[in-house]
Amino acid sequence: MLCKKLNLLSEKLVAIDGSKFKAVNSRDRNFTRAKMKRRLRDVESAIERYLAQLDETDRTEPKPDDARTLQDKVAKLREEMARLKKLEVRMLEAPDQQLSLTDPDARSMNSRGTGVVGYNVQSAVDAKHHLIVAHEVSKVGSDRQQLSKMAKQAQEILEPKTKLKVVADKGYYNGDEIRECEQAGIAAYVAKPKTSPNKAKGYFDRSRFQYIREDDEYECPAGERLMHRTTTTDGDKAIRRYWTSACSGCAIKSKCTSGKERRVSRWLHEDVLERAAKRLRRKPEVMLARRSLVEHPFGTLKSWTSANHFLTKRLSGVSTETSLQVLAYNMKRAIRLVGTRKIIETITP
Repeated sequence: MLCKKLNLLSEKLVAIDGSKFKAVNSRDRNFTRAKMKRRLRDVESAIERYLAQLDETDRTEPKPDDARTLQDKVAKLREEMARLKKLEVRMLEAPDQQLSLTDPDARSMNSRGTGVVGYNVQSAVDAKHHLIVAHEVSKVGSDRQQLSKMAKQAQEILEPKTKLKVVADKGYYNGDEIRECEQAGIAAYVAKPKTSPNKAKGYFDRSRFQYIREDDEYECPAGERLMHRTTTTDGDKAIRRYWTSACSGCAIKSKCTSGKERRVSRWLHEDVLERAAKRLRRKPEVMLARRSLVEHPFGTLKSWTSANHFLTKRLSGVSTETSLQVLAYNMKRAIRLVGTRKIIETITP
């Protein structure tokens, strides 16, 4: 509210991004199904190794102390196995089948292969002076479901006079989220990730099939029309399927598919994604500005803590700690931009 009074917000464009922050919980005290399986396997392997050594010492008539040492190691490993089994039960009872012992709310984020145990801090940063207008702490490592929630929070705070634009990286690309933004009057700029395997296999990419809206058909690279044949559901999404019977006699079929015919799928609300792609083609500079907008605040916040972990535990404590950090960041930015005197004058009735 103070920054709005000082005219420090653009109220036109915000960049949304998430960053993983470490929790007060080491990786050794966090368990996922994969981690638990690996640890149980390691302990079992160690027990078998020591038992094999015991068998060997029995045959070679060792010193009593050597056998006793091996027996103690096996006993401790069996105690560890029993402890892990009890933890496995607790882990499997959790909704996401994950268990953290020091901070129960912390989760393994799998951030670029590091496996950091922590929280996913989301922020919406205004384009004018890199001020954080909205933030939230999430226990979910993926950004896929975060776009519309953060965009709506920014919209509610900024109350823009024109349509708010939000930009995010390809990790936020989700049809339902982009549609949710559009329905709220928010223009989302999100790059689409290249996930189709066809191009890697040497086949025509999905983009080579042009949709003919007036006929509800697709035109393939060979000039044939793929008609709508059936509608199925994928989760809660209605998916329309298109294909043609002309594939068997097509001269370039080997470049298209190895199956009987090439089929194209279309989400019922695919026009939302087409409009989003069109917006991005018209203003590619929006994506270029994204990195400088969102990485500056996160870099500053992490430098204050020397990139160490949060000081508090549980989601409530971490959320409060993050709010205080964001408040301090925005206050320091505002002081640098307009000075302490101007801020005091604005606050004072």
